Amino acid sequence: MRTKLFITSTLLIFFLVNTSYGQSFVFRVLASKGANQVKKGQSGETIPLKTGATLMSGDELIAASGAYIGLMHKSGRTIEVRNPGVTKITDLETKLAKSQSSVANKYAQFVMNKMQGEGESSNYRRNMKATGAVERATASASLKVLLPSSVDILNPEAIIRWEGASEVEDASYVVSIKNIFDEEIYSAETTDTSLNINFEDDNLANERLVILNVQVKDNDELKSGDYGIKRMSADDAASINENLLALKSEIAEDSPLNNLIFASFYEENDLILDAMTQYEKALIASPDVEDFKTIYNDFLAKNGLK
Repeated sequence: MRTKLFITSTLLIFFLVNTSYGQSFVFRVLASKGANQVKKGQSGETIPLKTGATLMSGDELIAASGAYIGLMHKSGRTIEVRNPGVTKITDLETKLAKSQSSVANKYAQFVMNKMQGEGESSNYRRNMKATGAVERATASASLKVLLPSSVDILNPEAIIRWEGASEVEDASYVVSIKNIFDEEIYSAETTDTSLNINFEDDNLANERLVILNVQVKDNDELKSGDYGIKRMSADDAASINENLLALKSEIAEDSPLNNLIFASFYEENDLILDAMTQYEKALIASPDVEDFKTIYNDFLAKNGLK
């Protein structure tokens, strides 16, 4: 009788252990803003929600007021939670398509690794010299544009950012673009330290290579160096566009998390300005999410831009 009881108990323990190990996570937390919590389905315990945490089917999210929670599904798809209160993980699962997302998963994992400081993404600042940081424009320039001295661009839309002139109160900046003949073909004025430029603009659409610089209005001493921006040709962009279309087919929705995934794609293809534009879009949409600021700053540091 004791032998049977021992065997039964052993089998029960073996079953429970294997069931526990057999359960794979459903979501992983990519970003969390606010005093958010998760109630674990197995134990019923409520714990703080942290970036990198894994969520199971029986878990429940408890979002604080003004919260932002970015999640990556095991398929690679992303979803956001902004409404305060309780959200069941099973309800989030039903909102996502069941099809696998292998391409998106790859780049979502890149984002996850960067946020957790794992693998090649760890400690960008320490590895800047080892990875060959890009060459900046004139080192002695008064204004620093966050760009390499020359850069390729795939998409027509770009967000250009520069470091402000702290010595000038309420500074206005003039962004100038010239063609290869040193003729100014575009100019814009702003009080911000960034500018959205559409390279399909009438004056820019036919130019493959342009030179950009920024200066404080009416102050020739406070200006940047020159930055070359080259539009990729159709032939050069063919293979990249093929992979980009595959990625877009899996994550068509525009969201801050998806902006980060696209940023990882562009970074892998050495398209620094395209990647920066996606990071900028993520921060514009969710300016208070510290995880997004951290990953963007690490990207800038890795590429010698900050």
